[in-house]
Amino acid sequence: MLPPHIAADERVVLFDGVCRLCNGWAKLLISHDRERRFRLCSVQSAEGQAILAWFGLPTDSFETMAYVEGARLFVRSDAVLRVVAQLPGAWRLLGGLRVIPRPLRDWCYDRIALNRYKLFGRYDSCLLPTADHAGRFIDGESRS
Repeated sequence: MLPPHIAADERVVLFDGVCRLCNGWAKLLISHDRERRFRLCSVQSAEGQAILAWFGLPTDSFETMAYVEGARLFVRSDAVLRVVAQLPGAWRLLGGLRVIPRPLRDWCYDRIALNRYKLFGRYDSCLLPTADHAGRFIDGESRS
């Protein structure tokens, strides 16, 4: 069984749409994911909320990035490293950080995630995708 709005072969990165760091991450993915492997979805959107709820994740506080491959969910450092390992060039090398024990990776991830608004700031509302990002975001089209 698949989460709502996600097809069997789809890879979706859920991100905090008001976080400046998270938006920077989304922009990095758009610019480096030339093969369009990933789709993006703000956790504040109706689609993002439905996906979070399907996996039993909180829908009112967003303290981790989530990455979905079909029916599989990855969070925290596992999510980040799984995504970068699929990007071209030197980005793939960062995937090698999986050799670091998960508790240590997640501790480092949590320090950044829990302080991201203080460190990087936030937007008043979610940024909207631009026209050149067509097809990159899950945006209400029927995919379930």
